Amino acid sequence: MLNYLFISLLLAMVITKLWLASRQIRHVTANRSLIPKYFSESITLKDHQRATDYALARTKLSIIETLAQSVLLIALTLMGGLQILHLTVSKWLGDGYIGQITLISMVLLIFRLADLPFSYIRQFIIEQRFGFNRMSFALFVTDMLKGSVLVLILGLPILFFILWVMQETGSVWWLYTWLVWVSFNFFLILLYPTVVAPIFNKFEPLRDPLLTKRIEGLMKRCGFSRNGLFSIDSSRRSTHGNAYCTGFGPSKRIVFFDTLIERLSHAEIESILAHELGHFKQQHVTKRLIAIFMLSLAFLFLLDLLAYQTWFYTNLGIQPSIRPDTNNALKLILFFLIFPVFGFFAAPISRLTSQKQEFEADAFAAKQTKTSNLVDALVKLYKENGSILTSDSIYASFYYSHPPASQRINRLLEDMHEAS
Repeated sequence: MLNYLFISLLLAMVITKLWLASRQIRHVTANRSLIPKYFSESITLKDHQRATDYALARTKLSIIETLAQSVLLIALTLMGGLQILHLTVSKWLGDGYIGQITLISMVLLIFRLADLPFSYIRQFIIEQRFGFNRMSFALFVTDMLKGSVLVLILGLPILFFILWVMQETGSVWWLYTWLVWVSFNFFLILLYPTVVAPIFNKFEPLRDPLLTKRIEGLMKRCGFSRNGLFSIDSSRRSTHGNAYCTGFGPSKRIVFFDTLIERLSHAEIESILAHELGHFKQQHVTKRLIAIFMLSLAFLFLLDLLAYQTWFYTNLGIQPSIRPDTNNALKLILFFLIFPVFGFFAAPISRLTSQKQEFEADAFAAKQTKTSNLVDALVKLYKENGSILTSDSIYASFYYSHPPASQRINRLLEDMHEAS
């Protein structure tokens, strides 16, 4: 029964993704020569058409990626790929911790290798074609190696600990595993700004005294404390610009891409930062973390209900002996392989919530700085980042964490007119 449900939902997901992509392609193509009203004074037709072609190239690549990922998923589950990997690893390494960790690592490696061609195409063909790429192939490889080493250093110990907890804590393993997972995530949030991020980018204190003074004034008005203002050398990889707040406690810091500093005025940078501070002041980050942690608890509890059901394995291409000491890795892999299929159609709920929070952060920024500065900053970023101005609304509800450009600007302009 589960196999029929799984293949039905997988087919529905693939069809829906292809339908959404086709809607997006038709919509942006039809509007390729039409610049939304407000943007016509700031963005040329050439820039608009470049953004349109950029979006089309990425969407078309996503179609191929969707099909490839689906084939790989079927190969690992219904076609018995995971079963073959499990038997091979068990034969050579047994079903202990080393064997289980190796099995999980092999599955992760397979997905990483399958994604590698698409990462390369995105970076060195699409980004390069539209003038956004500044990353050398050597840096691409270096980043990949650094990421792999980081996964080994941080991932293997936590994976071993989770497997140990699952085996040693009996019927409440799912609760203890959740506590370990939550603790590890807080550890990463604390560690990321000061240890992990500097591995990939060079962080320097913000050197512009006038900009620093302006930002400090904004933070004082917002009641926001931090332990550093930094710029990073994002221009080594891309022309895209951004800014973000990260960390908590002693690791809290504000970071600006050097590309953002180069392109925006001080007033515009202040407005972008005000938006980011709005997320913190309205506790959006905390709310997202709570939602993620509660969902992960529910998922682990559901996995506990499935873990000792023979049909859970046999319907997904696995023929194991149902023993908790040998199947911990298998049940984790199977669950996280099929979960995206079952959770795909809930994506609009998450996206719409995220878009609502973006509107709220914009409104906060408009109160702390001039709305016109935020509008001008966003328009510049849309132009420099090649952001599409005319997206299909249904496509956006599935994939966009931020509101479509026209909706966001129109909302700000309406609020500005009402305030005046």
